[in-house]
Amino acid sequence: MKLNLDLKDEIEKYKDCVILVEGKNDVGALKGMGFEKVYALHVIGVGLRERVEQIVSEVGMKEPFCILMDLDKPGKKFYRLVKVVLQELGARVDTKFRGLLTREKVSHLEGLGKFMDKLA
Repeated sequence: MKLNLDLKDEIEKYKDCVILVEGKNDVGALKGMGFEKVYALHVIGVGLRERVEQIVSEVGMKEPFCILMDLDKPGKKFYRLVKVVLQELGARVDTKFRGLLTREKVSHLEGLGKFMDKLA
């Protein structure tokens, strides 16, 4: 049981991070769990680079950015694209949260809530 509590605590640490996700369903899933600074990258009529620049200008560069895309093939490709744009802009990218979810085999963000419920 201690392992589950440690894992839950580890995930809770990221609630203050700036989190970039694919779409509004992912935003809803994470905000429903208490994550506050969650931004969707898919916005109709806005290119990826422009959207990332909008978010960076809104939140600033003080905090690291966590890029959480689904762990399927398209999600991995999208993750790499977003990471490059953030790095080109000089933003810090935190890969630990994504690594944690990968290690725990949480393949889709919409399933993170159920995963967290199991840890309780």
